[in-house]
Parts: sequence; structure tokens; C-alpha cells
Amino acid sequence: MSGPRVDEVIHHPTRLALVGFLSGCHEAEFGAVRDYCGISDASVSRIVSALEEAGYVKVRKGYVGKRPRTWLALTAAGRTALADHLAALQAIVDSAARAAGQPPQA
Repeated sequence: MSGPRVDEVIHHPTRLALVGFLSGCHEAEFGAVRDYCGISDASVSRIVSALEEAGYVKVRKGYVGKRPRTWLALTAAGRTALADHLAALQAIVDSAARAAGQPPQA
């Protein structure tokens, strides 16, 4: 298959949800991401580590008052990877629609 490819780093539904959430904001606090995805702190940490290693997410640590906080942001590479991944998924949907004799989705 030529054209956009499914990105194995973000293909898992929870990773895709996390990346999708981050795509809608400049950065998000760790707890907001955890709550949105409905997963544990440990799961967010594990996913963020993989995404950070791939260059898709940037982690910033700081304080609000005396409380430590972690903020997550999608990098330019992460935004590109998400766009390419979504294009690949759309190509799959369009191909299936053509095979079924239906017009492609917009």
C-alpha cells in the first residue's frame, strides 16, 4: 500500500486518544490527560515515555505553588504523525467503501 501509513507508535486506541487530546491544545496537565483517557497514572507515564521516545510528545515539569506538576504537549513531529495516521485510516475507510460500491467518506 502506498501513501500514508498507519503509525504503529500511536495506533493503539489509548495512545491515539492521548495524542488526539493533545492535538486540541497547546499543552495539557498530566491529570487532565489521565482523566480524559480514563487510565492510571502509571499507564499515562508508560504511554508518554513511548511517545516522547518517538519524538511525538514533549514533557515539561514545574510547580503550581508548591505542588509539582507535569504538562504534556504534542510536538510538530507528533502533529504530523497524527495527521498522517488519520490520513492512512481514512484511506482504509475509502478503500473499503469503494470495495462495497459506496462513495468515499469526506
